[in-house]
Amino acid sequence: KSTSHNPRSTVGTITEVYDYLRLLYARAGDPRCPDHDMSLEAQTVSQMVDQVLALPESSKILVLAPMISDRKGEHLHVFQELKSQGFIRVRVDGLVVDLDEVPTLDKKKKHSVDAVVDRLKVDQSQRLRLAESIETALNLSEGQIVIQSMDDSFEPMMFSSKFACSVCGYSIPELEPRIFSFNSPFGACPTCDGLGAHQFFDPDRLIVDPELSLSSGAIKGWDRRSMYYYHLLKCLARHYGFSLDSEWQDLSVEHQNKVLYGSDDESIDFSYVSDRGREVCKNHAFEGVIRNLERRYKETDSQSQRDELAKLMTQAPCPDCGGSRLNIAARNVFIDEARLPDLVRLPIGECYQFFEALDLPGRRQEIADKILKEIQARLGFLINVGLDYLSLDRSAETLSGGEAQRIRLASQIGAGLVGVMYILDEPSIGLHQRDNERLLNTLFHLRDLGNTVIVVEHDEDAIRSADYLVDIGPGAGVHGGQIVAAGTPVEVMSYDQSVTGQYLSGKKQISVPERRAPKGVHQLTLEGCSGNNLQNVTLNLPLGLLTCVTGVSGSGKSSLINRTLYPHAAKVLNKATTLKSAPFLHCHGIHELDKVVDIDQSPIGRTPRSNPATYTGLFTPIREIYAETQEARSRGYTPGRFSFNVKGGRCETCQGDGLIKVEMHFLPDIYVPCDTCKGLRYNRETLDIRYKGKSIHDVLQMTVEDAREFFDAIPTLARKLQTLVDVGLSYLKLGQSATTLSGGEAQRVKLSRELSKRDTGRTLYILDEPTTGLHFEDIKQLLAVLHRLRDHGNTVVIIEHNLDVIKTADWIIDLGPEGGSGGGQIIVEGTPEYVASHSESHTGRFLTPLLERKKSA
Repeated sequence: KSTSHNPRSTVGTITEVYDYLRLLYARAGDPRCPDHDMSLEAQTVSQMVDQVLALPESSKILVLAPMISDRKGEHLHVFQELKSQGFIRVRVDGLVVDLDEVPTLDKKKKHSVDAVVDRLKVDQSQRLRLAESIETALNLSEGQIVIQSMDDSFEPMMFSSKFACSVCGYSIPELEPRIFSFNSPFGACPTCDGLGAHQFFDPDRLIVDPELSLSSGAIKGWDRRSMYYYHLLKCLARHYGFSLDSEWQDLSVEHQNKVLYGSDDESIDFSYVSDRGREVCKNHAFEGVIRNLERRYKETDSQSQRDELAKLMTQAPCPDCGGSRLNIAARNVFIDEARLPDLVRLPIGECYQFFEALDLPGRRQEIADKILKEIQARLGFLINVGLDYLSLDRSAETLSGGEAQRIRLASQIGAGLVGVMYILDEPSIGLHQRDNERLLNTLFHLRDLGNTVIVVEHDEDAIRSADYLVDIGPGAGVHGGQIVAAGTPVEVMSYDQSVTGQYLSGKKQISVPERRAPKGVHQLTLEGCSGNNLQNVTLNLPLGLLTCVTGVSGSGKSSLINRTLYPHAAKVLNKATTLKSAPFLHCHGIHELDKVVDIDQSPIGRTPRSNPATYTGLFTPIREIYAETQEARSRGYTPGRFSFNVKGGRCETCQGDGLIKVEMHFLPDIYVPCDTCKGLRYNRETLDIRYKGKSIHDVLQMTVEDAREFFDAIPTLARKLQTLVDVGLSYLKLGQSATTLSGGEAQRVKLSRELSKRDTGRTLYILDEPTTGLHFEDIKQLLAVLHRLRDHGNTVVIIEHNLDVIKTADWIIDLGPEGGSGGGQIIVEGTPEYVASHSESHTGRFLTPLLERKKSA
């Protein structure tokens, strides 16, 4: 799980580094004019007067002194103070009122209050009066004034006696930390509200297939099956003289733009047949497909329709702030020629080096010293847990589970607490072997402070480094749940019942294969991959092999495989329309494959209705078997009777869930067993039907291995069940809720479904860190399955850090040499033995001892 799904959360905000950066820029920053790159200086009253008098003559203006800016409260004391000083009017939330008639303000809402110091016309003869009014306003509002047009003929002018450009008069208020916050209206970019991005309907996602014509469905929902929209296009085509039967790619750019973006102000004759059968003629502009979708997206109240339309949208950096999230004032404050957006875009390692070398002039260094120590300490903790390749502006949504957990770990070290029990669940996820040592040292540091650190882990180095080891087993599921060994790692090795101990002692091991599958003549080539940090690399993927893509964290593995190869392959082979690949130049050899499958660790379902039986397709033949029993046939029951997803045989109180959802409002929802069916999901009549003495509920409660024996005589079921046994899931119950499966279990259920399908031998399988959450024994079973897929002629690509998997691969593609901007290159590719011989490869260095162990054995 990632840390947060809030698009405003970043690595910087989670670790509090960004808070210290805001403070640093507010206290020691050098504000500059965005147009003239000059440091802002305090404006004098005469400079302000000159700029106001440069407005069109006779313009009616208000001289305002800002008193309250966007703060909650009734602010009665402000009104009383102004009254006592002789002021007559104020502007409250944009409305000018007499001080005697000020409305009562809602203290729970934010308000802005400005004192009206003067009302006058722009005229050279008014120079003295204007100067006095400005001076009064500056004294009243601590150096800030606003000149507001009374008839809105020009934008409000803001002046500061503290910071302003001497050339153009550009000015900003006094620097405060909130000016650098993209979560505050004072600092956020007004165009994207501090999100740094905007969404738009992407023509590439709208066009299902450029080889189709508009009448054949080039744009989903606008073809012959949707008469209203199709008729609009027909009239548009007649007006501009193009054919709806021409392929989309053959239409001119002008005609494509008319379809997508409309006819602007040009009116078109539309005629269509109404519901009553009468021909209706209208003359108006054509809205355009994209503008139609934008309007529907804004106007609809249906969340499902918004979700459906969102699939056609793409996110791009905000055109105004360029993705920095900040307004123009915050973007133009410098520390040693670096702006805040520049710093947060740097990898954390480079950011740390910047602050190490930073030397501010004079008093600024004194002010910044304490702040810099805090920033460097926090950046140092992030580097120590192997996150030096991340940038501080990286959105929390895009972090992997391992990265999110290590960020929380770094924050805890920064807190320096003592006497705390820390529980970590696989902190080594996504971490290269090179960075493991730094992570372990961090955990030792927490322990040495006087804390207790409990780690759920499968990484061999972490297990061997533990002071005390608790091994739970001996098997999984119903075969586990006992503590089989406890003690130091050496003591655990002596327990025969401990599978972990046997792997630690070497009695059991994942062997290096005697011979590897040879590289064939066919390969898939992606040239010029440049997404994210990839440096124009060319991927040469041998077909028919098991290939491991390796490299330190942040080296570009996911960018190359998950964001470039998979989206393109899915678009070409699976005809996917909503995926967009990262940039690359050319692709060759993809038609040697017939489909691509991404087997990730996402849940197989998010409700109690989803389970291994429904996901793998087992449940349909099981229901058919029950419908064929004599009793079911005599009652006229169909297979649908035995489904808990439709009315008929299910319990209607819980609608086949077996559980009732209780909404807890401010707490997470809870599920309790249904009182009517007692959690059995079906009504009594359905449960009366038996096959070999078992009801449909009894079958769902069976483990996979029990069901394999029970349905042994039915080949289609026995084969599907055997694949679940082969991937090491014999202990799962057929009806076990998908919400209770771990990521590794969900991934292996998906693998079993692929194994049970008819095999063409031309499939590309992509797996991202499939060993996450897996024990040595589970990895052994997983590798057997992956090699089986490969032996059938398929191509298997795995992004992996686990050396036990890497050493059994046929081919390795190693990226690096470092993470972030220091990565994005293919360092070496070849067999594990070839990669191990290259000293510049971090993966090769750690592979060498494992492969030498095989030779000595």
